[in-house]
Amino acid sequence: MTIDTAPSAGQSSAPPSAPSSLDQLVGVIGDNLRGFRRRQGLSVDGLAQLSGSDPHILMAIEEGRHRPDIGTLWTVAKALDLSFSSLLSTGGEAGTTVIRRVEQRSLTSRDGLFTSRALFPLKGERQVEFYELRLSPGADEASDGHSPGTIENILVGRGRVEIATADGEHRLEEGDSILFEADAPHRYRNSGDGEAVLYLVMSYIL
Repeated sequence: MTIDTAPSAGQSSAPPSAPSSLDQLVGVIGDNLRGFRRRQGLSVDGLAQLSGSDPHILMAIEEGRHRPDIGTLWTVAKALDLSFSSLLSTGGEAGTTVIRRVEQRSLTSRDGLFTSRALFPLKGERQVEFYELRLSPGADEASDGHSPGTIENILVGRGRVEIATADGEHRLEEGDSILFEADAPHRYRNSGDGEAVLYLVMSYIL
């Protein structure tokens, strides 16, 4: 997956002189990746070997020259024993936060059939994360296992999907929900004719 660069409906493009939210997110990810890697005493080559990633891609991400792929980010986060949101975080913040749809960017699959949007502030460390997932008809998204102790709890808000976990394949209709251990490979497939919308609560049990 790569970060979706298309503005939301009703959202105008940023003027050329102003950094876009995409540019800012790419920079945040690069800074965080470099910081976490160095804190663990790893070189770029060391992290590449540990995560099975291309060292040139990792270097480009750290330098803000490459729009990161969500699969690579999951793999790197797992190798560093971090939550996914740790690579997106911009620091802690207290109080009430309103998250405007038009100000957000989604992570999108290479084929454009699957998107993931964070429904929580990307600030600070957390043990629970909340996402909106959208699957176009025919979408079939595979995910490697996350860090040990990761739990996914999914509600189908619209459509019909099949979710494969370590325990087998499960067909879910609108209004159904599922909870499973996500530290094993799993996948989401839209088995309906229209777009499917899922709401995912991901928790990390320490």
